Amino acid sequence: MGKVLGFLTRTRGRGGRLHWTDWASYAYLGLGVALMFGPVVWLLLSSFKTEAELARFPPRLLPHAQEMMTLPGHDDPLPMFVVTDGPLAGEQVAQVRRIGLASQVVRPEAPDEIIKIDISQREPVEEIRFAWENYTGLFGEFDFMRYLWNSTFITLTATAIMLLVNAMAAFALSKYRFRGRGVVLALVIGVLMIPQTVVLVPLFLIVSKLGMYNSLWGVIIPGAATPTGVFLLRQYMLTIPDEILDAARMDKASEWKIFWRIVLPLSAPALAVLAILAIMWRWNDFLWPLIVLSENRNFTLQLALNTFQGQLSTDWSSLLAMTVVTLLPIACVFMFLQKYIATGIASTGGK
Repeated sequence: MGKVLGFLTRTRGRGGRLHWTDWASYAYLGLGVALMFGPVVWLLLSSFKTEAELARFPPRLLPHAQEMMTLPGHDDPLPMFVVTDGPLAGEQVAQVRRIGLASQVVRPEAPDEIIKIDISQREPVEEIRFAWENYTGLFGEFDFMRYLWNSTFITLTATAIMLLVNAMAAFALSKYRFRGRGVVLALVIGVLMIPQTVVLVPLFLIVSKLGMYNSLWGVIIPGAATPTGVFLLRQYMLTIPDEILDAARMDKASEWKIFWRIVLPLSAPALAVLAILAIMWRWNDFLWPLIVLSENRNFTLQLALNTFQGQLSTDWSSLLAMTVVTLLPIACVFMFLQKYIATGIASTGGK
């Protein structure tokens, strides 16, 4: 930790003084951090705001809520206001009801004495308060755990199948010499230039004919092989010396054992990169599950987010809370495994 702090606080100026280049560097890095993490912080804090606070203009960074007070003779808590003008100026009162431009209020020390004041003569008493009910309400509004299980099952299963299929294809294209290998590789690279929207209709027809419509497998199977994964793994497997494989064949090792015991372990960095990318792709996928899945019980978390947006209104507080919950797993995966992305891609030749 001391070395890290020393690296972050070192300066080019003499005697610990900041050089102008230090100011420029810190300003540049600070701007970058604000641009990257500013929207995330705003989303996180907004997920704890009430609907009234979200509709407020100009918006505020921290979540605020009006203070409430329970007084004798009143069943429900009453909102608190501070009087700005008139005989009660400077006092805090609780509003019983509002009728047009008039507000009926009571003082905390005299809860039975109703006083009428103009609404322009009072301001709400607010405090920083986090609306935790935005998160707890998610479990009561719909089957959150069901959607979480669907997303997790699709992501993990599709990633495992993709890694296996892409690794076998990359092994064949990198270590076997056969007629038409260049054509196959050219087709794989050519598929990279085809947008996904072009193949949506034929892919949907195939999934329907195979009886996988409105099934989680209808989302998993079409992504079992990706040209990006095949190309990435092939580039890495080209760096594995052929002498190691020839030595294994001389020891009577089968091709499957060579692939499973030698090639896959040596390709672990590239597999880690592809696994991270596949998890992000599958977890954040929205268009294809929206097309294939029609029953509510099969929805993923991404599709569940869409249910908060109605034709005439949107439940923004629940939508923002659900967005934060949906982003947490993928953020944790990227946070703990992001170091493998740079090292893995650099070693695959994809510089």
